[in-house]
Amino acid sequence: MDSGGSGLCEDRNKGVKTMNYDILIEKAQEAMKNAYVKYSNFRVGAALLTKSGKIYTGCNIENSSYGATICAERVAFTKAISEGEREFEAIAVASNLKGFTYPCGICRQFMSEWGLDIKLITKSGDTIRVHTIGELLPEAFVEFERDK
Repeated sequence: MDSGGSGLCEDRNKGVKTMNYDILIEKAQEAMKNAYVKYSNFRVGAALLTKSGKIYTGCNIENSSYGATICAERVAFTKAISEGEREFEAIAVASNLKGFTYPCGICRQFMSEWGLDIKLITKSGDTIRVHTIGELLPEAFVEFERDK
């Protein structure tokens, strides 16, 4: 889904206009400023909107042991989850690179646990793109069934 500078986005799945995502994008850009990126200088911020209307932010936090690095999206989710939130509407992601910023594979899988219909919002210039987690992670591993 693309939009001009208004921030109104057409939802490809429903063909209707959705909320204005400018505030969520601004919160992600603000969170990006707090990123600890000593090794890559790749700053990422995220702003997660819960279905209750609260916004939780996160930034990426690098570590010299790269596997211990945590992405902005998972920081926002873990903050919200640790405060008791379980239902999510949308997450905006911003970075210091030109172009659109998308979550890594681990973050896509992590977010899918909470719903494939969660919207991912990203912006480049005046254009906003909105996707669902399900679109970004087709055939997601979302449920573990044990042998009965």
